[in-house]
Amino acid sequence: MSKQMGQDGGKVGGPPRHGGPPGPGGPPGMMLPGAKPKNFKATLNRLLGYLKPFRMRLVIVFLTAILSTLFAIVSPRVLGEATDVLLSGWMDKFNKVPGAAIDFKQIAFILAILALLYVISALFGFIQQFLMAKVAQKVVFQLREDVNAKLGRLPLKFFDSRSNGDILSRIVNDVDNIANTLQQSLTQMITSIVTLVGIIIMMLTISPLLTLILVLTLPVSFIVIAMVAKQSQRHFKNQQDQLGSLNGHVEEMFTGHTIVKAFGREKQSIEKFEQMNEKLYGSSWKAQFISGVMMPLMSFIGNIGYVLICVVGGLQITKGTISVGDIQAFIQYARQFTQPIMQTANIANIIQSTIASAERVFELMDEEEEQELAGAGKTLQQPQGNVSFNHVQFGYAPDKLLMQDMNLQVNSGQMIAIVGPTGAGKTTLVNLLMRFYNIQDGQITIDGVPIHEMQRSYVRSLFGMVLQDTWLFNGTIRDNIAYGRANASEAEIVAAAKAAHADHFIRTLPDGYDTILNEEASNISSGQKQLLTIARAILADPPMLILDEATSSVDTRTELYIQQAMHNLMKGRTSFVIAHRLSTIKDADCILVMNQGTVIEQGTHDELLAAGGFYADLYQSQFANGGSGEVEMEMTEYKG
Repeated sequence: MSKQMGQDGGKVGGPPRHGGPPGPGGPPGMMLPGAKPKNFKATLNRLLGYLKPFRMRLVIVFLTAILSTLFAIVSPRVLGEATDVLLSGWMDKFNKVPGAAIDFKQIAFILAILALLYVISALFGFIQQFLMAKVAQKVVFQLREDVNAKLGRLPLKFFDSRSNGDILSRIVNDVDNIANTLQQSLTQMITSIVTLVGIIIMMLTISPLLTLILVLTLPVSFIVIAMVAKQSQRHFKNQQDQLGSLNGHVEEMFTGHTIVKAFGREKQSIEKFEQMNEKLYGSSWKAQFISGVMMPLMSFIGNIGYVLICVVGGLQITKGTISVGDIQAFIQYARQFTQPIMQTANIANIIQSTIASAERVFELMDEEEEQELAGAGKTLQQPQGNVSFNHVQFGYAPDKLLMQDMNLQVNSGQMIAIVGPTGAGKTTLVNLLMRFYNIQDGQITIDGVPIHEMQRSYVRSLFGMVLQDTWLFNGTIRDNIAYGRANASEAEIVAAAKAAHADHFIRTLPDGYDTILNEEASNISSGQKQLLTIARAILADPPMLILDEATSSVDTRTELYIQQAMHNLMKGRTSFVIAHRLSTIKDADCILVMNQGTVIEQGTHDELLAAGGFYADLYQSQFANGGSGEVEMEMTEYKG
């Protein structure tokens, strides 16, 4: 609420905003450390709780992953047997052994077995991916449902104390990170471990000596990886820092390009861009070059291992202790050996980052919710709109009260204007009225019923809102107006638009009421947006209204339309108007002048002028200077 009505700035002493933590950076495929969770075990157990309903499917997934990997591992050994049969027949023919021939039937049989192994491996892989995709998406579906439901139960103070970017990052980026890990990394971890163990076993059955030679190359590989990662990570960090600075400069220059041109600062802007771009270029090419060196180095180390295997294997062939087919199979295993090691290390890092994402999501889900008091279920048979504040005390922090002994009586159908400097408590008064925050002491009643004895949703349904910051969603104009009341008929929507003086401009649009408003409704003017929000409030037909005047940035004619539309909207309804132009509240039944959370003056326009207090001084100073009545209270503090 106070975010939407942020022009007022009434939320004094509220908790500070903060942004979310930056995401992990680094080059693709590099095993750079991501975000680390604070409590890995507890978060992992909680995340696994979402997997419990799918235990049987997960068992099948793991079994199929293991079987798919095992069949794939056996394939090189079988292919080696085919090579041995082929080579044996050819050697017999070369040595002119009587009746010597290549046993093509045996080779065909072995190749048929090989093809069957590949088919079975692929089939198990398909089953594994199919089941895991359904499990992962169902888990994430439930997680999103829980997060969305939680957001609906959180109090306004939660949203006031956090940036929108941080909240969106948790419910979009972090949840997607969890989804990707569940979809790919879990089964990949299983297959990598099984592949590694299976390859080692198969290599040992072929030649323990060759296996030892290959394993001895691993420490060298790890040392190279560590050295390259350490160097490139530093440059990648610099690259991200420089990129952030460059993006910030570009956004700033394009957003304020009119000011840049007006003050003739184009040259300085370009020079600064070139300096930043040069630094980014330096960091980027170093990061990409150093990280790109890894694969050639790994290939070099791997090739040294292959050379040693070929030399030692060739010697063993001459001694007859190993066959050519076995050497062929061993080389295939050697080429596959480092891949699961790299994958396992990378997946371990991914899982760590995923648990950190899950921790951020669970932190949101553990936030304190709005609690309804026992027995809070009263309703009003025919709401009249009589509102009273009785000795209300409130502060955003318990030890820092903003309102002390606030008393106010509003009768049905009255228009109440609220004025005061920034931080006076104008928005706070509205927040308390709609139960966005709970008071520390005192009582707020509507038609004599304390609002804490009514459901929050019911209290809010009694009010219609027209805010200075208009909110329209991506959809048709008809849908935006109908947002005020579900199942409204076409005739009711049109009638509401006419009452808001919006029907005429709507019909001048190419598609009329079917015109699609884009994300920021930039295809209509600010005044037209405001008329649509008024039409939405008229359609809702609430007994009470909260209005944040929004005519400071529109032309005189549109301002007149908005004023007439608001007048139509307020007929017969209790209205609370946060005033920005004193000229618009002369006819208010009561004007509340607020300062530091307290009503320091109240009365009609004439009564307040006659009293000669703060309101009179403000009014006289504005109109004496030929102003239009715009409230310039942001720089004004009450001294009386």
